[in-house]
Amino acid sequence: MPLTELMELAWPMLLQGTFYTLVFAFSSMVLGLALGFLVALLRVARVPVLGAVATFYVSLMRGTPLLVQIFVIYYGLPSAGVEFDPVTAGVLALTLNVAAYLSESMRGAIAGVGAGQWAAARSLGFTWWQGMRFIIAPQALRLAVPSLSNSLISLIKDTSLVSVITVSELMLSTKELIAQTFEPLPLYLMAALIYWALCGAFELAQRYLERRLALPGHRQ
Repeated sequence: MPLTELMELAWPMLLQGTFYTLVFAFSSMVLGLALGFLVALLRVARVPVLGAVATFYVSLMRGTPLLVQIFVIYYGLPSAGVEFDPVTAGVLALTLNVAAYLSESMRGAIAGVGAGQWAAARSLGFTWWQGMRFIIAPQALRLAVPSLSNSLISLIKDTSLVSVITVSELMLSTKELIAQTFEPLPLYLMAALIYWALCGAFELAQRYLERRLALPGHRQ
């Protein structure tokens, strides 16, 4: 098939797949941030039992492949009476996975806030949780920006794995086009270029945000 004809056929489906890739990535990132921050707080606060559960969760998610986690949620849980549609299973797997990594990023950022800030919170009469909410957490989130941005970029690429459970994102759209046209090389290259462009755009946004926040190593 001529390249121009192939591109004319492929771009609408690839762009639609790209849209769903971004939806999955941002949905999982937002949910993962909320869960990851909670897990980080439980570990930093050393809450009995819950802290141990949070530590186990992080170890499990970081110590097993995302693809295996997707299979367990989508194909394994139905045997235990818990069943999800492909989209829900995909978002859930991505969220649980990225939350474990985000929790470590935020835990490190919290540790990076100076001890003097904790002393300031105590001098104001704040409880541990109040100090965390009003003084420590805002500074920690600022410090965590580079790591959080890297996690989002990795998540965009990881969404390709949910194609194995028939979630219609960029990779599955590419596979469907290949089944129609029998042109794997140009279509996989087009998909790769789209992933590259997306990640490159977010890398530029990350650098801009780091400069705006005047993070170490960057000047306003």
